[in-house]
Amino acid sequence: MLIRHSAKEKHRNREAMSLLNHTTDKSVIFQKMRETFQHRQKLVKNPGSSVHILSTFPRFLDIKGLVEQDFTLLFDEETSSRLLQKWDTFFRPNVIKEAKRLTSTAELSQLLLSAERPQGNDLDETRSLYDQEMSSLLLLIHLLPPPPGGPKSPKISACDAVERLVVFHKSCCSLEEHLNNNQRQHPYLLAVGRQKSKIDNFYVTLDKHLIPCQANRPLGAFDELFKAHFVFNVSYDSALVSFYTFLQTTLYNIDVGKMKESPRVRDLRARLLNQAVTLS
Repeated sequence: MLIRHSAKEKHRNREAMSLLNHTTDKSVIFQKMRETFQHRQKLVKNPGSSVHILSTFPRFLDIKGLVEQDFTLLFDEETSSRLLQKWDTFFRPNVIKEAKRLTSTAELSQLLLSAERPQGNDLDETRSLYDQEMSSLLLLIHLLPPPPGGPKSPKISACDAVERLVVFHKSCCSLEEHLNNNQRQHPYLLAVGRQKSKIDNFYVTLDKHLIPCQANRPLGAFDELFKAHFVFNVSYDSALVSFYTFLQTTLYNIDVGKMKESPRVRDLRARLLNQAVTLS
C-alpha cells in the first residue's frame, strides 16, 4: 500500500510540475505550488537536489508571491505577518533611538539622517542614501555587527555587512552582468532604481537567479528575503547571523529559546522590550 501511495504521489507531483511549467493562469500556478509544497520541502532538505530547486520550480523566478505562500505553509499567517505589523509601530523608532547611543561614524550619521528625515523629503544630501525605511533596517546591522573574525577570517565591518544584505543596482545597468559577476552563496536583496532613495524593484538574489519581490517597499522586500532562507533551506550569511537571529526570534518569534543567540542579540532584545513595558 505504501509503495502504491508513493507511486501515486510521484505521479501527481509530476503532473502538477508539468502543468506549472506551461500554464499562464496565476491561480493555477499558486494552487499547483501548494500541491507540490511537501515535495519541494523534501528537495530543499536534500543537499543533492536543493541546488537545483529554482530550475525544478522556475515559477519562483517570474511569479511574485510564491515565497510568501511557501513560508506561510511552513508556519502560519500570524507568523508571516509579524515583521510588517511590528516594525513601523514599535521597533523602527526604538532602533533609531538605540543607534544614537553608538559611537558616531560617517556611515552611521548618514543612516540616522536618512532614517529620521520626513517622508517625501528629498534633500540633496539624502538623495544618495536609501530611504527612511531602508535606513532604519540597516541601522540594525550597526547595533548587531558581524562577530569578530577568527585567525582565518578577517574582521568584517558593519558597513561591509550592509553590502552583504542589500546591493544597489542602477536601473540603466545590466542585471545579467551583475549575476554573472556574482559569486555569493547566501541570498541578498538587489535594489534596482535610478538612485538609492528611489528604488523601483527589489529582487531576492539566490544562486545567480533573481526572484522578484512582491513588495515595492524595503520592509516588504526584507520580509521576503528573510523568508527565502526558510523556504529554500539556506543558512544565514556569517556576517549577518546576529541581524537575522534578532529578526527570527524577536520579531517572527521562531524557535525562541532553541535558537543560539549572541549576548548582543539578547541584550538588544531586553532593552527594546523593556522600553515596550515602560511605554505601556
